[in-house]
Amino acid sequence: MPLNRRVARFNRLVANHFIGPVLIRMPGFGSIHHKGRKSGREFRTPVKLFRRGQDYIVTLPYGPGSDWVKNVLAAGGCELTTRGRRIQLTRPTLFVDDGTTKIPAVTRMVLARIDAKNFLALTPVVSASAATHLRAAK
Repeated sequence: MPLNRRVARFNRLVANHFIGPVLIRMPGFGSIHHKGRKSGREFRTPVKLFRRGQDYIVTLPYGPGSDWVKNVLAAGGCELTTRGRRIQLTRPTLFVDDGTTKIPAVTRMVLARIDAKNFLALTPVVSASAATHLRAAK
């Protein structure tokens, strides 16, 4: 069972404003920038993440029903700030860990305690100049 919605509400209204700016500078954390599906307002949500190949994998301790997840899915992507860099992400894909996903050991341990098995995979957008640079390097 993912974390209680009360915890999510408290974090959204209080904790994220204080802890979020500190966490996004640490390895394994970031901030998802997204727009509301209905309001069009811009939001920022602190997240725990890790890399799998080129993709960024975001943990979903509150489950896939969170508004920010729905916003990212509806928009087809978002921006991520992590370790001082802002990255455009696309192709959001929800998946459930069947125990075979390569997840950092500490992250797996914490998520197992709260029975959080849902994740969001996002692929970085490669800019035209970066794509040209990659082709030239081959």
